[in-house]
Formats: sequence, structure tokens, C-alpha cells
Amino acid sequence: MSSSVWFITGASNGFGLLLCLKALKANHRVIGSVRSRTKSADAVKQIESAGGRVIELDLNESKESIAKKVKAVGQIDYLVNNAGFFILGALEQVTEKEAQLQLQTNFFGPLYVIQAALEGMRARRSGTIVNLSSIAAKDPSPVCSMYSASKGALEALSESLAHEVAPFNISVLIVEPGAFRTNFLAAMSLPASPLPADYAGTIAEKATALFSEKDGKQPGDPQKGVDRLFEAVTGEGAAGHLKGKVLRLVLGPDALQRIRRTNDKFLADLALGEQVTLSTDY
Repeated sequence: MSSSVWFITGASNGFGLLLCLKALKANHRVIGSVRSRTKSADAVKQIESAGGRVIELDLNESKESIAKKVKAVGQIDYLVNNAGFFILGALEQVTEKEAQLQLQTNFFGPLYVIQAALEGMRARRSGTIVNLSSIAAKDPSPVCSMYSASKGALEALSESLAHEVAPFNISVLIVEPGAFRTNFLAAMSLPASPLPADYAGTIAEKATALFSEKDGKQPGDPQKGVDRLFEAVTGEGAAGHLKGKVLRLVLGPDALQRIRRTNDKFLADLALGEQVTLSTDY
């Protein structure tokens, strides 16, 4: 286990930084990626002081550039796609450039990282791919349309990928955190276009303000979240029994409540429309 290699994107803060330090403390080898070593100097110092490496990788780079950097890492046993960001705004506000940036960072970037790592994992007939999603993929809130879409796409990719790579002893884990007290909300981006006046007093306007108020008050402890993630992936500790047995790891009581509510609504819709559903074959 001590020779296992982790490649973790988005290592500058939050789950990414904590997971780097957690794996290093367990005597694993860790390569974390950040967009800028200079801007993430504190995280770089923490990771390198603990024995890890840090490379610069921006998920908005070309597929060729991302592939070159990932393949240069060499052996990767645990690939963790953690990097991402959040555009907060009503769908009508989002520009073409903003929509593309959201999907590039949260979906296409991770896609290219996975593609680059898979060849080596296949050759070794071993590997674990962890994709950090969000409860927003299953229970999208107002003003989260683009973020939820990007995470929903990542989840669909992960589900299909899990089937494709199972013959090579490669596992895939989707992690769906609820609200954890990281800098996630503080770092969110707002659309350049203002909310149209017609939305005044609607759920879109209220939800935008609510998200800002939640920063620093989230119920989730990021260290505990990272501990459970690490355990579920490595087969150790309190969540170790989940290794290889679940496709999704839901983190946080709030996330569990939301996903249960969403599933109940889905089942209710399915039951209500069952006769219509069954009426379409030849």
C-alpha cells in the first residue's frame, strides 16, 4: 500500500489539499495539481513539506496539454478529479463563454485527465478513479443550472465508464458531498450579465442571496469528509467496507436528505406515469 500513487487535481484548498495531506500521512506517494504554484504557495508548501509533489495544471488547457502533463506523472493508482468551480446565477444570465468555461473545468477537463490516465491503468490491470461530483447533480437548486449540468454530465460519464473498465480491474467512485465548510462558496463566480428585473422577488433572486449567506456556515466538516472518502477508496477505517461495493459515496446528512427526497419524487413520477410509459410498444 505504501507504494500507491495518488494524482489529485484541485490541490490548492478544500478537499483536494486535505486529501493530499491525508494520503501522505498514510505513507502514500502524492502528486497534487494546482493552476498556479505562486497563487497556491501555502498549499504547495504544505504538500511538499509532507513529502508530496505539486504540478501546475489548468483544466482549461487543451486535451493535448492535459494528457502530456498527466502521462508525465507515470504510474497512477488513485486518480481523483477534484478540481472545479461554481457559476452561481439563473440560466438566463449565463453567457456562452461562461457556460463553456463551467463545462470545460468541471467536465471536459476531468474527461481528458481520465483518458490520459486510463492507458497506464489498463496496462497494470489496476486503478481507481474518483470523480468529485455534488449533491447538486441529483438535486439541482435554483441558480445552479450550469454547475449542476456539469456535475450531472460527470456522473453519467462515470457510470458508463465503470462498466467499460471493470474488466481491467479498474474501479470508479462518484463522490456526492453536501455542504462542507471549505472556500467553495467564497470562490464562486457570478455571471457578467445582471439578473433581469422580471426575476425580482422570485426564487432565483432569493436563492442567489441565500448562497452568499451560507458561506462559512456549512454543516459539513471537510476533514471528516476527506477521511470517509480515503477510507472508502483504500478499504481502511470506518468507511472501508464500502470499497468496491458502491458506485456512489454520499457525504453529509444534508446530502442524504436531499437525495432521498429526490429519489422519492422520481419514484412518485414513475408510478404516476406508469400506464403511459407502458403504452408505447408495438
